[in-house]
Amino acid sequence: MRVRVSAPVEPAPTVEELPDELVGADTPWQTIVWNDPVNLMSYVTYVFQKIFGYDKQKATALMMDVHQKGRATVSSGSREKVEGDVAKLHAAGLWATMQRSS
Repeated sequence: MRVRVSAPVEPAPTVEELPDELVGADTPWQTIVWNDPVNLMSYVTYVFQKIFGYDKQKATALMMDVHQKGRATVSSGSREKVEGDVAKLHAAGLWATMQRSS
């Protein structure tokens, strides 16, 4: 009986996948507010002032971006902060999402 002896096969290098929380952990998140056909422009301005403490001029400028461009970035920060901002905007009846800054 013959036994074949071959050179040892080295295992392929493994790639460790990191959880989403660790990939780009220092990359801030953004809160995006989207245009909708329901809310009045004055109400959106009011919500931005109440939730984020923006003055009327900044809140109006952001509202106009939502109205004219279809969306505006209204806040940024850690994932937890932005999740809270999105929840507050949803509670106020606005359409908001979050995404990583690029």
